[in-house]
Amino acid sequence: MERAIYDAPAYRIHEAADYLRLPAATLRSWVIGRNYPVTAGMRRFEPIIEISDPEKGYLSFTNLVEAHVLSAIRRQHNIPLHRVRDAVHFLRGKFGSDRPLIEEQFQTDGIDLFVEKMKELVNVSRKGQVAMREILELHLRRIERNPMGIPIRLYPFTHSKPELQTTGTVVIDPAVSFGRPIIRRLGVPTSLIAERYKAGEGVDDLVADYGAERDEIEEAIRCELQVRAA
Repeated sequence: MERAIYDAPAYRIHEAADYLRLPAATLRSWVIGRNYPVTAGMRRFEPIIEISDPEKGYLSFTNLVEAHVLSAIRRQHNIPLHRVRDAVHFLRGKFGSDRPLIEEQFQTDGIDLFVEKMKELVNVSRKGQVAMREILELHLRRIERNPMGIPIRLYPFTHSKPELQTTGTVVIDPAVSFGRPIIRRLGVPTSLIAERYKAGEGVDDLVADYGAERDEIEEAIRCELQVRAA
């Protein structure tokens, strides 16, 4: 029953892309795939992530976490998608798992294996290898797991540069508010905060109404509005 919450279709592609600060077209390629032209005609890029409802295009919370990890690889290093896919297949074979990027062992030897595989595929320099590992670890620290090692909460980035993110004020928990972002301490949906802010209410007024800290309100607003304004 517990796993059903995390694996249930819950997020539209556009919505998930907003939470992850990704272009919707990029996430769509990862989870649905895409056709691309070649000299002989068209070829098909198969998806990297197997989502819970590919027919309707809905991701589960587990899929959201997978895409969160993939964003560390793709966005920070501009590695071609087909090479990322090859590396994910490599890890699947190594770990015998359909979802190696969110397995617990990925946090140990899995990262090294992945970086080594990417070195083989794209000739990553030593400096590049260190940077890739640091970005992966930065993203993995935003995932909270239960005692069985299952991802249960995701603390999304609300800054354009992940390395500047220091707080975990906003959380995505599939067991709370239908898996939409909330202020962790208060349980208030960030969408509610943002709607009131867009309607003209000031940060100080929202702080007073919710008994919140100012940085909690500001983080909630960034979570909902910054991606859409980019």
